[in-house]
Amino acid sequence: MYGGDEVSAIVIDLGSHTCKAGYAGEDAPKAVFPSVVGAIDQMDVDESDNAEKNSGSGESKNNIRNVDGDKAKGKRKLYVGSQSLGYRRDFMEVVSPLKDGIVADWDIVDSIWDHAFSRECLLIDPKEHPMLLAEPSSNAQQQRERAAELMFEKYKAPALFLAKNAVLTSFASGRATSLVVDCGGGSTTVAPVHDGYVLQKAVATSPIGGEFLTDCLMKSLESKGIAMKPRYSFRRKEIRPGEFQTVDLDFPNTSESYKLYSQRVIASDIKECVCRAPDTPYDESAYSNIPTTSYELPDGQTIEIGADRFKIPDVLFNPSLAHSIPGMESFAEIAPSVRGLPQMVIQSINKCDVDIRRELFSSILLAGGTASMQQLKERLEKDLLEESPQAARVKVLASGNATERRFSVWIGGSILASLGSFQQMWFSKSEYEEHGASYIQRKCP
Repeated sequence: MYGGDEVSAIVIDLGSHTCKAGYAGEDAPKAVFPSVVGAIDQMDVDESDNAEKNSGSGESKNNIRNVDGDKAKGKRKLYVGSQSLGYRRDFMEVVSPLKDGIVADWDIVDSIWDHAFSRECLLIDPKEHPMLLAEPSSNAQQQRERAAELMFEKYKAPALFLAKNAVLTSFASGRATSLVVDCGGGSTTVAPVHDGYVLQKAVATSPIGGEFLTDCLMKSLESKGIAMKPRYSFRRKEIRPGEFQTVDLDFPNTSESYKLYSQRVIASDIKECVCRAPDTPYDESAYSNIPTTSYELPDGQTIEIGADRFKIPDVLFNPSLAHSIPGMESFAEIAPSVRGLPQMVIQSINKCDVDIRRELFSSILLAGGTASMQQLKERLEKDLLEESPQAARVKVLASGNATERRFSVWIGGSILASLGSFQQMWFSKSEYEEHGASYIQRKCP
């Protein structure tokens, strides 16, 4: 018996944008931090060590001291969490453990889990808590086995369960059957769930997620001559009451990936503050004279954002719009195969058995961080009503609470792991020792 009244299970959802971790049975995750990490290659630091001694650069010396001296050459020092990433370091690259939503670097995942369990986040001993891990619908058996090995071998967890993101989102809304539209950071996934199981043959994915929209917004603003200065690249000082002067700072050893990450943080905030899905498909001439909305950048510069407020979100519905944004030409290679949101929903439902299509049309669940965008639910429902069969009763459901939309996968895991009827489902450490990691396929279908 695990979980329940004895000890709370820990629920971890490692998304492409943020990692969410917390106790089962609670309403929201206790720890939320970026899924990307800062990485400094020891070789870079060692090569620059002598140069720094001679130059006497104070900040660089501090950065080098932060690197463990006993680490061998070629090893990486990883910095995890919002605070660590917010501090600029020489030669620090920003890297993600995921590629196309699937784990590609387990060392980084290991450091992310370490951070989640540490005093900065949950402050727990993983030996004492069963672990429920959320996983993408397309997760391969090899990935699942590796997760089990790491949890049981390194963290000595007493029990483990892997649950599909779409199933957890469905549970969070109290449904066993639904069509889950998960608009995440790295991609958008449409997955039908029937009686608590994902119908793999009908899962549809698109590379257009929140980060893609952020990139579109950045490129569009850059093409208009608006430069987003990262927070580390300037200092503001008050020269008279209410009057500030911006002084640029120069850090030549800052990596391009860290500069881009810092700019994306600003662009993402602009997107969340001012963007909203247009009521009808975006048209250049119709939106050319739209009133602008002002936004103050960290350096004090105020910018005006007009048609981009509606154009960027509409890329979700009409991916070909991305072609018209300067700097997004590389998207042209994959554009023909990328479908808009309504087309993905209809394509996915049409691949399911005829008997459940009506139920799926009336239970479309909108989830993920990007789903919090204003008017997205209304626009998707409107487009689906126009494109779906006349007999279909289309209903798009989304929590009125933006936090619940953003954390729907984690909340579903929290509910599932705290149910008394679920407690016999855990894959225990003794079963792992007896049958091996491959047994997880039987325990967590």
